[in-house]
Amino acid sequence: MARGGKDREMPDLNENIADDEPCYVISIAARLVGMHQQTLRYYERAGLIQPRRTAGNIRMYSNADIYRIRQAQRLIDELGVNLAGVDIILRMSEQIRELQASLEATRTELDRLRATRLPAPYRR
Repeated sequence: MARGGKDREMPDLNENIADDEPCYVISIAARLVGMHQQTLRYYERAGLIQPRRTAGNIRMYSNADIYRIRQAQRLIDELGVNLAGVDIILRMSEQIRELQASLEATRTELDRLRATRLPAPYRR
């Protein structure tokens, strides 16, 4: 399982930083994903990413933000998906991951309950 509790592959970044820890200013984030800073601002206005802000209103990107930007890049560049489609795909992917985690927790609980099940009552 990836850092931060999400079951997914994260970018090859600092392994000691939590996925959702804001740690990259926009210039570094742009360099990591190979795009212009203005494109990152556009993605933010379109709602694809939501970098955190410092007290001085500086955008700070996390490893999870970088991963999401890379996913968007792949969808746009390789599949020709527009930004509205990218937004829908990314949101649905997140919902699927959450549902899978919930299903796994339910299965684990069911296995635990089955293991502690009482024997059937004796009937004559």
